[in-house]
Amino acid sequence: MGKKKKRDYTIKSVVKALRILEHFKKSSELGVTELSRELDIPKSSIYHFLATLEGMGYIEQNPKNGKYRLGLKVFELGSIMLNRMELRSKAQPTLQRLSEKCQETVHLVIYDRGRVVYIDKIEGSQGVQINSQIGKRLPAYCTGVGKVLLAYLEDDKLTNYIDNTELTSFTLNTITDPEELKEELTNIRQQGYGMDDEEFDYGLKCIAAPINDYTGEVKAALSISGPAERINRKGTEKLIQLVMRGAEEISHNLGYNAEISL
Repeated sequence: MGKKKKRDYTIKSVVKALRILEHFKKSSELGVTELSRELDIPKSSIYHFLATLEGMGYIEQNPKNGKYRLGLKVFELGSIMLNRMELRSKAQPTLQRLSEKCQETVHLVIYDRGRVVYIDKIEGSQGVQINSQIGKRLPAYCTGVGKVLLAYLEDDKLTNYIDNTELTSFTLNTITDPEELKEELTNIRQQGYGMDDEEFDYGLKCIAAPINDYTGEVKAALSISGPAERINRKGTEKLIQLVMRGAEEISHNLGYNAEISL
């Protein structure tokens, strides 16, 4: 008998329950009919899943319209995970100082299965809010932090990513050609930083740098984001130096031997 693979142990009902929870990323409130139609699960099954999740605090029902929304238990688990992240706790002082220095929004981001996940954010002081939030996931290939994290992937993982990712255009600046993306990632690795020049959202510019752990492996990325016109006015070279020094400082706090001067 051959060795079983992990997928052989998958419990289909658990997968369906988690799909229901994840579907609330698209809308704050959803009804039984919507969930049944969009997830292709019978209404009777949806009722059972929701009742179970509600009983455990992961889902709650709005008494005014009968629709369902995420419960506090989801927030509780997410908060516990964030608080346990050594990376986040060690990075926060640097994020705060960097944001004060450049007066723009600063992000701390990790890579997960082809997307980037925002795990911390300090708003800039100049009054323009960036449409990002902790826990949000975005495509890697069209964001500054994402391209930095892709640039340091192992060759086989990067090849797999490019071969299996549809490079959809979000703006006229989005890189949609695989060869051009490979060249961009090579440049990022050589220069030690990456940029998103209105590639995901018009009017938004981002400058990012890699964060290394004690082994030297890139574990996260740090970025400065703001309106493209203002970033250009402040001078990208100055901001590049700031974000690289900030990333070096966080890397040092994680045990990586990097010289810092933030």
